[in-house]
Amino acid sequence: MQRSRIAIAGSSGLIGGALAASLEAEGHEVVRLVRRAPREPGEVRWDPERGSVDAAGLEGCDAVVNLAGAGIGNRRWTESYKALIRSSRVDGTRTLAEAVAGLDRPPRVFVNGSAIGLYGDTGDREVDESAPPGRGFLPELCVEWEAAAVPAQRAGVRTVWVVSLIHI
Repeated sequence: MQRSRIAIAGSSGLIGGALAASLEAEGHEVVRLVRRAPREPGEVRWDPERGSVDAAGLEGCDAVVNLAGAGIGNRRWTESYKALIRSSRVDGTRTLAEAVAGLDRPPRVFVNGSAIGLYGDTGDREVDESAPPGRGFLPELCVEWEAAAVPAQRAGVRTVWVVSLIHI
């Protein structure tokens, strides 16, 4: 097995934590993006609210995975919390995608979260990737979120949107 170096934003969350543990158990090197000063080897500072990331820490990564974002199932969605949900995903994704696009040695792949919420409430109607986005907060968020990853794609980095099947 070839050992890979994989950066993960959102590595302290439910899915990101499980992914990091699984990758490390398989012998891969995990670089954790943290919003505080790094305290351990393998941590890289980023500040999505300010649009900054220590891009030098991403050099040489085979993949960058973005699973960061404010929780969607643990609080009431007030207007201010919806703004936080949106900014934590859109601004964070844009920050990472632009950093990846500017690397001398970009990763082979940029994996970014998205959500089944893109389709909105479809009732009993089946949808697939060819279906248009729905209307409302979640579909509009997903469209913005996915668009924020485009700088990496335009730079020639394979960009993959991972759709969460969790919906509220």
